[in-house]
Amino acid sequence: MFKTFSHDRDKTTWKKSVRQIFFGGLFTKYIAGILLVILGFLIATFSLEWLEQLGMGLDRIYLYLPAIVSVCLTQIIIRISPSPRFWSRGLIVTILIGLTLRYLFWRSLSSLNLSNPIDGIFSISLFVLELLVIFSSVLQLYLMYHLKDRRREADYYSQQVINEEYCPYVDIFIPTYNEPIFILKRTIIGCKLLNYKHKEIYVLDDTGRAEVKQLAEELGCYYISRSHNTHAKAGNLNNALQQTNGELVVVFDADFVPTTNFLERTIGFFQNNKIALLQTPQSFYNADPISRNLGLEHILNPEEEVFYRQLQPMKDGVGSVICAGTSFVVRRSYLEEVGGFVTESISEDYFTGIRLSSQGYEVIYLSEKLSAGLAAESISEHIAQRLRWGRGTLQAFFIKENPLTIPNLTFKQRLAHLEGILHWFNGIPRCLFLMLPFLYSIFNIVFIQITSDEFIYIFLPCYITHLSVFRWLSFKTRSVIFSDIYSLISCFPTSYNSLKVIFNPFNTTFRVTIKGISRNYYVYNFKLALPLIICLIINLISLVVSLFRDPTTVIDFNIGTYWSLYNALIICVALLAFLDKPKPSIYDSFPLRKKIKILASNQVIYGKTLEISEEGATILVNSHNDIPAEFILQLGRLKIDSYLMEKKQQ
Repeated sequence: MFKTFSHDRDKTTWKKSVRQIFFGGLFTKYIAGILLVILGFLIATFSLEWLEQLGMGLDRIYLYLPAIVSVCLTQIIIRISPSPRFWSRGLIVTILIGLTLRYLFWRSLSSLNLSNPIDGIFSISLFVLELLVIFSSVLQLYLMYHLKDRRREADYYSQQVINEEYCPYVDIFIPTYNEPIFILKRTIIGCKLLNYKHKEIYVLDDTGRAEVKQLAEELGCYYISRSHNTHAKAGNLNNALQQTNGELVVVFDADFVPTTNFLERTIGFFQNNKIALLQTPQSFYNADPISRNLGLEHILNPEEEVFYRQLQPMKDGVGSVICAGTSFVVRRSYLEEVGGFVTESISEDYFTGIRLSSQGYEVIYLSEKLSAGLAAESISEHIAQRLRWGRGTLQAFFIKENPLTIPNLTFKQRLAHLEGILHWFNGIPRCLFLMLPFLYSIFNIVFIQITSDEFIYIFLPCYITHLSVFRWLSFKTRSVIFSDIYSLISCFPTSYNSLKVIFNPFNTTFRVTIKGISRNYYVYNFKLALPLIICLIINLISLVVSLFRDPTTVIDFNIGTYWSLYNALIICVALLAFLDKPKPSIYDSFPLRKKIKILASNQVIYGKTLEISEEGATILVNSHNDIPAEFILQLGRLKIDSYLMEKKQQ
């Protein structure tokens, strides 16, 4: 049964009235008016430039002014509003859209080089590729107007769950295929410790391993297996649905450990009978291989942070949340009504959410980290995982759950899903952009007509503004430079994969990402790095050649030099990420600074922990006394029987 907020009726009504006045009436119109004025001003400036080209003799300061104002205005807004809010996000997005449209007008009307057939073909081809990238970016900017945050709702609903006013029976599914036992054990223990009484835990073993069955029995869980692996994970989940009967179903991948309040924060939403599925973010307790290989694991956020902190809330605002396959809650009755999990694609999670949405049910998102899993532990597994996601998403074109054609979705929902589909084609223009400077410098193919003035007051302001606000819009999860590096690392494999799916969408079987690996040596993934190595060579050649050539008649500055230099620098950084560092233990260690005591042989040695893992800890002691082979480690009130594995003098 759906319940409404009812803390204090008079107070709530008063607050609602204020919101209606300011956010539903005059205030919204006021903000909308400002947005339209800014947008019109930015677009109108192109008319001034066009008139100036026709000889109208306008002062050049009016041509530079819009770009200067745009950059300064965005920085002022960011200083006033350090975190994106409704008004500040709206202003920033409008400025970005205005600058982008201004750039597009110039590109379409002034920059195409049609002086000869060869240049014309390449010039138009480049413009088409830019349109693909810009269209995807503008879609994201549009969706930012609709960003939704449900954490305050979770605060209210969680109290009803904690107070046992709403306590449905919950079945927790942990599907497993070939994950190591120690990883699976973490997840089961995490589920056992959830703060909720009415739950049952089911280990869904698709390999029929005796050790998994034994683990489930030891930890007090139900064990479900089957004699075949038909439809992979989707088939495994559907098989469990037929043997269980909880009102709600929670799914955790075998490596995802929930926080103790996961159910308290999520299941209360299902008092609203319209809600079919609630997705929470995927977060990770180990560094992804790119940040680890670059030595930036304590600086860079995982790649998924951008998706879960920025894109999913945007999609939630228009009702197109993507079910990510783990850490989600689904209502059993609605899931059974639509035929269970989709089996026609390897992305059963994504299309199951679409199937539920098409029946008029809500798929929502709670932007709150309530579980953590293992990120891919090598660069090859990282890329293989992305290829699987891309293949599954693009299979939309070949199944009935295609979000662009399935009945009953709104136009905004289809736009949001289109943005996600186009994402997997963005690697194609990224690959070609790496090669264009070579064509310009070596073969003298001029694919764009641009002067230094146009570069400064058309392209540069648009680029710098996007550069300066990207981190702010993504809630400080990623800078645009590192985002470009991440996309560069996988652009060739994903481009090939996307084209391959279009011609042969179902020729690959489901493959689980390998977890729990260890190695005592470096591994350079030369095969994956080879396309970028070739691109580095041709860009260095292009750079050298462009340094000694004169500008052309249609480009009064040497664009090849700057483009080649940028490509070469960013490729060099990307190539470092293909060197997998040693990982001597299957257990991940975490930095932890805690005071400890070593109790041994009638002596007490004081020290502190530096890092800790499931197999041991690194400790720093303040004594020159010998530490015995066996001792008791006291951490707070916890005493642990320990032994010395290795000793180093600092």
